[in-house]
Amino acid sequence: MRYNKTILRTSILHVLFWLIVAVLWFYLRYEDYQTLQQAALVTVIKVADLALIIYFANLVLVPKFLYRKKYFLFALFFISAVGISSLLKFVQLSWALGDAYLPEGSGIKEKVYNNFVTQFFLVLASIGLKSVVDYLNIQKKLAEVGKQKVEAELNFLKSQINPHFLFNSLNAVYFLIDKNNAPARVALHKFSEMLRYQLYECNGDKIPIEKEIAYLKDYVALQQLRVSNNTDIQFDCGLDVNNFSIEPLLLIPFVENSFKHLSHFDKDKQNEVRIAISRNNGSLQFSVYNTREHSIKRIGQGGIGLDNVKKRLNLIYPGKHHFSITEKKGWFGVDLTLSLYN
Repeated sequence: MRYNKTILRTSILHVLFWLIVAVLWFYLRYEDYQTLQQAALVTVIKVADLALIIYFANLVLVPKFLYRKKYFLFALFFISAVGISSLLKFVQLSWALGDAYLPEGSGIKEKVYNNFVTQFFLVLASIGLKSVVDYLNIQKKLAEVGKQKVEAELNFLKSQINPHFLFNSLNAVYFLIDKNNAPARVALHKFSEMLRYQLYECNGDKIPIEKEIAYLKDYVALQQLRVSNNTDIQFDCGLDVNNFSIEPLLLIPFVENSFKHLSHFDKDKQNEVRIAISRNNGSLQFSVYNTREHSIKRIGQGGIGLDNVKKRLNLIYPGKHHFSITEKKGWFGVDLTLSLYN
């Protein structure tokens, strides 16, 4: 809802901006034409044409070519787009004004040239402004990411209470468990591996997907020991989900939520957790669906919330992910798509 309000507010501001441009253009140039109707028609044609070419350049050409350092293609398409736009505007004005726009003896080449040059520098100025705004936004996001990283590292250091002592203690407990109690030994071993992964392997910006999936499987195996026998857990992972890296510990909050909000009151009810990971067309597809308690109105209240995960996704994978929540009777699910391309 907040995202929709932001889009609506931005759209209104853009419309107001172009209305102001049109009013100023009309006020400054209406005396150049024979009638107010002609002045108004010319204003609409010129402002609409300028708006379209500016949005095309900034929303298509800049991100697709300029920001990807394809400078030759950007220059080629930019000049071509401005040329075509100027020519179309010239044709529209000729049609709308007739002899008033092209009196006998007037220089057609001069008018085309003037239209092109004006259009070229106005659009170029808008690209320069967009580049500055995008740069400032990137710096702001980088500062926010840096701040969160420092906070995360601080919290991580606080939680690292002599990890060597902790692992030695776990090993001691492991050997104290009777050898015949294999499930307890397996559970403690999985817990030790999860802890090792968090303490030692998640310090970098990226982690191989194979290790992240192994961590998820260990977590699910431990949860299987905790939940009742009426809980059915499905973990499907495609064979082609390999040979790429993602942000560490990015997927675990979704799985944690799925187990946290299972129905624990109705012992006769069959609980289900469905986890699926696949790779499709250069994207990672990840989904977690679970049955839930009917009394829960919103996942994330007072516990592991998804709002923080969504903020993290927006910072780390801006424009490269799609996240959705599905809620229906007795079920809660999340779907995440991550682009694996840079």
